[in-house]
Amino acid sequence: MIRAFTLATGLALTAQATLAACADQEGMCETASGGYHIELPEAQNPPLVVFLHGYGGSATGTLKNRNMVEPLLARGYAVMAPEGSERNGRQSWNFFPGWEGREEPAFLSEVVEDASDRFGVDADRVVLGGFSAGAFMVYYLACAAPDTFSAYVPVSGGFWRPHPESCAGPVRMFHTHGWSDNVVPLEGRILGGGRFHQGDIFAGLEIWRVANECVDTKPSGFAVTGQFMRRYWSGCAEGSALEFALFPGGHNVPQGWADMMVDWYEGLPGG
Repeated sequence: MIRAFTLATGLALTAQATLAACADQEGMCETASGGYHIELPEAQNPPLVVFLHGYGGSATGTLKNRNMVEPLLARGYAVMAPEGSERNGRQSWNFFPGWEGREEPAFLSEVVEDASDRFGVDADRVVLGGFSAGAFMVYYLACAAPDTFSAYVPVSGGFWRPHPESCAGPVRMFHTHGWSDNVVPLEGRILGGGRFHQGDIFAGLEIWRVANECVDTKPSGFAVTGQFMRRYWSGCAEGSALEFALFPGGHNVPQGWADMMVDWYEGLPGG
């Protein structure tokens, strides 16, 4: 059985329905800088996956992706869906250096601390993931402050141009991307009439290899998990990890991602 603390109808609903109150409050769990929804497994002091929605998405929408949420809960992970801040009239994330708006790293640390205090999640075992614009946020936070969370698992997003000259590193990163993604193509694309340019995913991987002090650019090994074609780099800085998984689809969080990601995370030292 799963305990759910998310957007409310005021009733205790099943795990399939997912909508309920945040403990004894109506609506989402509120903090000083924003809010979040969360679902908890029966396990005490569970690890936590924080997953950031894409541009124009919502925390509620994140938890409606049961193909992602339910496998995580079944593996004993709490699942948090923070609410983005408003950008150009839609919910997104203040990820690009120099933009004005909410300090997202501080907000994300705030909601994790809140969930630890309220629900007993393990603040030392927090994986930060995100989709599309949420994945952009994951990339930039991991680059600037890699020790903030235990690991980073972006889906269908990366850096924007100009790419960062360097990242603080080392980092534990598992990037997943669709081969036929045309919203965030592997090569990037131009947005806003030329004002913005998504970065090249493979150039981003080079930045992570440098941050992780990898001894070579070529992958150390390859694997296939269901629809996912995977490549990883070892021989890097102690405690770091870097893996890239391609799937044949487009711009989405693919079926099977949650279990694959958890297997990866639990295979890391301290995971």
